[in-house]
Amino acid sequence: MSRRSLRTLLAAGGAAAVMALLPTSAQAAPHSGGNYGAYGMEGQYPTTSFCSGTFRQIGPTKYAEGMALKYFYSDKCGSFARIENSRANCAAVLQRSDNGVGRADGWVSETVDPGINYAYTQMGNNLNGRVSRALLSCDGHDLVATGWY
Repeated sequence: MSRRSLRTLLAAGGAAAVMALLPTSAQAAPHSGGNYGAYGMEGQYPTTSFCSGTFRQIGPTKYAEGMALKYFYSDKCGSFARIENSRANCAAVLQRSDNGVGRADGWVSETVDPGINYAYTQMGNNLNGRVSRALLSCDGHDLVATGWY
């Protein structure tokens, strides 16, 4: 092996070792419960190309402790919740009702990642008679919610 290729190999190995020691940025993972995922589009983010650009905000922005909660809907894809200006230990939550009664049968939440102050959920399928609502939850307590849409 030539001296130059050995140096290149050692440099690459050293860079890989340094990269392995650096902390990776944490990404919040969605949490869900009930029968979330039972309907099409659930488990996908609203940025998926099929749904991108089809959402509109429904209802007014709700506020709690200076944080904002917004609810978005698409008659093509369903709905999602977004929180803005949020502190740590908060989550955007979307609850979905199967029969339109306004009792949560499935839900999905997304926490705020370190270093940013917003979060948005994966989509909930509130099409075909189902309804959903958005919540802003911090430290395990719901601070504000939208109506059922």
